[in-house]
Amino acid sequence: MTTENTNSASADKNGGQGGLFSRFLATVEWLGNLLPHPVTLFALLSLFIVVLSGILGFFDIAVADPRPVGAKGREADGMIEVISLMSAEGLQRIVTGFVTNFTGFAPLGTVLVALLGVSVAEHSGLLSAAMRALVMNASKRAVTFAIVFAGIISNTASELGYVVLIPLAAMIFHSLGRHPLAGLAAAFAGVSAGYSANLLLGTVDPLLSGITEAAAHMIDPDYMVGPEVNWYFMFISTFVVATMGALVTEKIVEPRLGKYDPSEASIDLGKQTMDAPTDIEKKGLRWAGISFVVVCAILALTVVPENGILRHPETGEVAGSPFLKGIVAFIFITFAIPGFVYGKVTKSMKNDKDVIDAMSKSMGAMGLYITLVFFAAQFVAFFKWTNLGTVLAVKGAALLQAAGLDGPAVFVLFILMCGVVNLSLGSASAQWAVTAPIFVPMLMLIGYSPEVIQAAYRIGDSVTNVIAPMMSYFGLILAMAARYKKDLGMGTLIAMMLPYSMVFIVGWTLLFYIWVFLLGMPVGPGAATYYQP
Repeated sequence: MTTENTNSASADKNGGQGGLFSRFLATVEWLGNLLPHPVTLFALLSLFIVVLSGILGFFDIAVADPRPVGAKGREADGMIEVISLMSAEGLQRIVTGFVTNFTGFAPLGTVLVALLGVSVAEHSGLLSAAMRALVMNASKRAVTFAIVFAGIISNTASELGYVVLIPLAAMIFHSLGRHPLAGLAAAFAGVSAGYSANLLLGTVDPLLSGITEAAAHMIDPDYMVGPEVNWYFMFISTFVVATMGALVTEKIVEPRLGKYDPSEASIDLGKQTMDAPTDIEKKGLRWAGISFVVVCAILALTVVPENGILRHPETGEVAGSPFLKGIVAFIFITFAIPGFVYGKVTKSMKNDKDVIDAMSKSMGAMGLYITLVFFAAQFVAFFKWTNLGTVLAVKGAALLQAAGLDGPAVFVLFILMCGVVNLSLGSASAQWAVTAPIFVPMLMLIGYSPEVIQAAYRIGDSVTNVIAPMMSYFGLILAMAARYKKDLGMGTLIAMMLPYSMVFIVGWTLLFYIWVFLLGMPVGPGAATYYQP
């Protein structure tokens, strides 16, 4: 999350004509810099929960149990009290649960397993070649849409979009006689502002669903949230967001940038090269595509027939089936097999050792995430043990109902809040680990399912990434942009990306409202819109 940015002093200088806007951006950066590292933040929040539970427990703060009679864990008297961790029993629970809190944290194992498969496809070169083929084979009329679209689907492979696609998009626009910063902006919008949308399930899906499920257990201990629960909505969002991104680029950003003057560049643009997929890479892509289709066909045979072996053993339905419960295993398979096939064809992977090396490299890069998870897991566990999440949810739900904000309009406020929080806390998992224990139970109590709540969160978490100075890749993008405009500062970059945030948050929220509440469509397989206790 932390971004070293030496260009903040030039924000006012380069922030355009709006002094108020420049001051706003400077304030956001200043506030963001006040925040500690996410790991430190979770350690402090865990300590805060311990202290707060002691204070509220001393005053016997309690609320009526919102769970139905007979529900697992419901108190006999129908009340839920704040449990103090500042006691002998609390200390015993903390020290004995320290390890199991970490090892039992739902997103940890699922993310790591999914990433093992993605790493094979990434390190073999499959994902990079597929991205270049998609963008560089697009017609001049379709190239803008193709770049934003490629940016969105590149999120499956974490930083690949930032490192490969964004500089490539700038080169492509320059080669077409268009402003290279417009290409950079289009790719950045797809990769970052369209972060949660995708055609395939990726590592972000099990990461978020595990946190959502843990938060839902505060109200319903048996509730299950699988990685696939937002897939329908995120699939359709990919095309809608890509269309919005292309329109913003061509109708707002590019006209505002005007004609590009190569003398503004800080590099020799004549030395830039774009490598289209070679013949051997094209052959690898074909065979990887064939292997992907074969894998999908085999998986389909396990769930499409009525007697499919991965359907629910009792009901025969796909909902709640081993197929959906084991979706992370299939994410692993559908990336690892095509990735290995591509590697064998292109000779980038010769044997099992190369596959193992690819997997180990991806695990080696996960050190910071694992450290973050350790402290986030303590925070989530403390929040659950103390009943603070349930107490805040009940109080918050009552406040929303009293204010008449228990209808679909509450999601507009929720999405806006997530977008604002994202300006200073850029990590998707960190932000959701903090907000889910409060807002998932709260919105469940006014009748909405965790799946729908999570889908709304993903919109807010994505759309402001491109204007968040604390976003981990913001400094990298600023450095890339400065290659084409040597005096470019942070204010200029954020002003260039702001139209994407504004259009995406309005358009994506409108799509959410139409999809969920007007059309009544589920956000994912087996996902309900309303929570029924």
